[in-house]
Amino acid sequence: MDFSAISSNITSPRPEWVQRFARFGLTAKGIVYCLVGILAFMAAFELGGNSEQNLNKQGIFQFILEQPFGQVLLALVAVGLICYALWRLTQAFMDTERKGTDAKGIARRIGYAFSGLVYGTLAFYAVKMVLGSSSGSGGGNSRQTLARKLLEQPFGQWLAGAVALGIIGIGIYQIYRAYSGKYLKKIQSSRLPTDKQHLLIQTGKVGYTARGIVWGIIGFLFMKAAINANAQEAGGSSSAFAFLENSSYGSFLLGAVAIGLLCYGIFMFVRAKAEVINT
Repeated sequence: MDFSAISSNITSPRPEWVQRFARFGLTAKGIVYCLVGILAFMAAFELGGNSEQNLNKQGIFQFILEQPFGQVLLALVAVGLICYALWRLTQAFMDTERKGTDAKGIARRIGYAFSGLVYGTLAFYAVKMVLGSSSGSGGGNSRQTLARKLLEQPFGQWLAGAVALGIIGIGIYQIYRAYSGKYLKKIQSSRLPTDKQHLLIQTGKVGYTARGIVWGIIGFLFMKAAINANAQEAGGSSSAFAFLENSSYGSFLLGAVAIGLLCYGIFMFVRAKAEVINT
């Protein structure tokens, strides 16, 4: 038996910073999604002059910046998103979730790394806005840029179609996660108020379903761009909201998805409080 290894594990300090980063990051992510949900609902029913056109995350940052003490608030959100990104990268490279090195484990860890890079990019945009710089391109424009670069390659339509299928797959997985109960896997319900446990837990199911719908629409728009060889048809969350708004009963559809995204934000607060964070 390797007693030196046991001794090292006993004496080495636990990296509690991982837990702090994760909980702060989940809280910041929850704030962003709650604002997306609220503003999308207002846009659906034309409340307060809001439009779905700027309801990407950069548009949300601009909304935060325009509030009293907006720079301070946005700076806190930016720090939170940085923490979230670092936590995801820690999960990927230090394998704190013990996913291993088989094909499935590597795929999950790549997913963590991708999430970390996405939220790190969002944090970068938020920091630029706090410092008074341009917010950069919106989510929709970045997808149009990706679609255009793919379409310029040999077999570009096939490549863009493959990416579209991947995005649709993410949406399907979000809905699967909701109805399989996987979203509850690491939640310690005992840390939640007893009288509100069921309601708070159900926000996750509604939230992941709404998120899956948005990802699915984004994938559908990307597929249209691939089929028609027209990068302008790709788009991000604001394009997905516009797609819903322009459908039959569009206001009600967008309003329902908006409530779902608000629920997703609330569930991020639940995760921040009750999730088991491996260090």
